[in-house]
Amino acid sequence: MMIANNIWRAIGDFTEKVLFAPFDSLRHTHDWWASNIVSIIILALGFIMGIWWMGQMFKYKRTGKEDEA
Repeated sequence: MMIANNIWRAIGDFTEKVLFAPFDSLRHTHDWWASNIVSIIILALGFIMGIWWMGQMFKYKRTGKEDEA
């Protein structure tokens, strides 16, 4: 049981100390644009990919292939 706990603890430590390090440094800035640029980029990419996905769905609906496996 201790090995499983150590694996999850290592994953958590890696996530906090390595992957979130840029966010931690941005948290200490007082510039609104600098601290929120990552969120703005993620929202913009999600919006663009949503429009692309809807275009693909309309394309398949026009060809009548939406029910094929």
